[in-house]
Amino acid sequence: MIQPRGNGPTVVTGGAVARVRVPVGEDAGRWVTRAGCRRVLLVVHNVTSATRLLDVLPLFHDDIRVQLFATCTGSSPFLAGVPELLAGAGLPILPWTQAKDTTFDLALAASYGGELGQIRAKLAVLSHGIGYNKRLAAPSAERRAPSAERRAPSAERRAPVFGLSPEWLLEDGSPLATATVLSHPEQLERLRSSCPEVVPTAVLAGDPCFDRILAALPQRDRFRRALGVGPGQRLIVVSSTWATRSLFGGGGGAEAGGTGRAVAGGADTDDVLPWLLSRLATELPADEYRSAAVLHPNIWHGHGPGQVRAWLDTARRAGLEAIPPLEGWRQALIAADCVLGDHSSVAYYAASIDRPVLLGAFPQKDLDPLSPVAALGRTAPLLVRGESLRAQIDRAIECHEQNRYKELAEQASSSPGESASLLRRLFYDLMGISEPEGRSALLDPLPLPPYLPARRTVPVRVLAQMVRADPPEVGVVRRCVPGDEPDPYENLTHEVDSVHTVVDEETRESGRLRIADIVVRRAADDDLRLGPAGAWTSEALAWYPHCGLAAYIDGPDRCVVGTRAGELVRLSAATGPDGRPDLCDPAAYASALYAWIVSGRTLEQAAPEITVRTGSTAHRVTIERVKTPSA
Repeated sequence: MIQPRGNGPTVVTGGAVARVRVPVGEDAGRWVTRAGCRRVLLVVHNVTSATRLLDVLPLFHDDIRVQLFATCTGSSPFLAGVPELLAGAGLPILPWTQAKDTTFDLALAASYGGELGQIRAKLAVLSHGIGYNKRLAAPSAERRAPSAERRAPSAERRAPVFGLSPEWLLEDGSPLATATVLSHPEQLERLRSSCPEVVPTAVLAGDPCFDRILAALPQRDRFRRALGVGPGQRLIVVSSTWATRSLFGGGGGAEAGGTGRAVAGGADTDDVLPWLLSRLATELPADEYRSAAVLHPNIWHGHGPGQVRAWLDTARRAGLEAIPPLEGWRQALIAADCVLGDHSSVAYYAASIDRPVLLGAFPQKDLDPLSPVAALGRTAPLLVRGESLRAQIDRAIECHEQNRYKELAEQASSSPGESASLLRRLFYDLMGISEPEGRSALLDPLPLPPYLPARRTVPVRVLAQMVRADPPEVGVVRRCVPGDEPDPYENLTHEVDSVHTVVDEETRESGRLRIADIVVRRAADDDLRLGPAGAWTSEALAWYPHCGLAAYIDGPDRCVVGTRAGELVRLSAATGPDGRPDLCDPAAYASALYAWIVSGRTLEQAAPEITVRTGSTAHRVTIERVKTPSA
């Protein structure tokens, strides 16, 4: 089993730390099947850096001359999640002490820190984000800095730029890495100014993460469908890096662009996150917006996935999708209509593919002012807490000009689409062997995520309005009302046809079920615990006497509803021109039918098809009576 012990993840046998015996070790020659392989060591600091190493792993595929290994330096404070990640990679995992004692032909790292200088190999260091932008104090300044003069503390001196300063790049005055991999010439210019001793080791090789994003851009519509984004919906992605001045950290008082304008309009003690999560849940109509959160792995693994999910609980129950930290975040950026971000690489990648960006936090003092990410802070609009969130999002989308971030996109990579070939050439040159013949250097395509439709278990208030009776058309606007949030339609000043409440039977606010106008349940029709649909609707109408309609949602595009009059009908999305069903929450269909019935009209007047309008989008819904066993 793999457990974090001592300096990092190690193989544990019988409760004691064990050195790996094969394919390296004192007597490895007795046990290996393929001998004489070039040895490549992946040096992991934390989950964040490991993701970049996983990006380049395919560059060694199909080469039986190469044996891969992995180890962890144990130097990062964010070690949670590393054992599971390394186990998933399926490579021999060396204890850090053994890794330092073993000779390799090549070592790859995507971060600094730890005893990298003790590795017995040619070392190539890649960036694990969009180049090097942040200022971060070196953990071992006395060992990193080449001279006492350079490392002398000063109240006036800011923290060094991570990955471009002597404190990180030099070991006893000499370059730490054999190859310092950069993604764009602008980094080389800053390196030349900040640490000229390392310039001879610099290699421009593009950005494999960015290349994977570029290659997947044509799959935008598929990624949107995977995230349950229907026609007319806007996908809003909330992105945050780690640390206290990030968006998830609160971001209070952070300034962007040196203009003196405070992001979120507050003082240093303000915390923008509660306001943002609340507005995402209650202000954005459920059928017109879909939301997702992309959080830095250091948030997930620093505080614990369970704690992060607990912090996001109400927002998640109102439909926010929390994207896992390893896979899915790039697909979400590609699918997004707007990104609410901060000084993270994710926000920069979003801008680089021309997505509208709103900055909810942006601490310029934490960045190198000459860096591309700092330029993003001077370019993108700011999120202001005193204004409507929806209005700001809509304005950012509608006022976004194509190629607004063209200059920033050009600084994302020196060679878009070519990082695989450039990096493989570098790696094999360092190993001293030729590249595999007849095989192009390729990166893995971004996988298609699983289908993740929005699930709302908080109560929902619905405003319904009859658009016309012939042919039948009903407009619905649904807003979540979690906890003690006020009714968004309490002070309506104009006439509407119906304002009603929909509650999922699995809601935490179980007291609301007693006063719900519509109760919904989501399950397969053949779920023996609940179904079939007709049986559940009869039970629900009996259990919840104030409920006027019960809806059993047994598919992404359909539901069965039972009425107080004993009618049972199936509502199904009509197929579109492409043969696919319309992606809209079937609970909206149930609300439209409920509004139709309480207006005094009959099912016969609605059948065989009713149009449900959400925002500017019209959804055609077929109505079909369901035969009950007694019929």
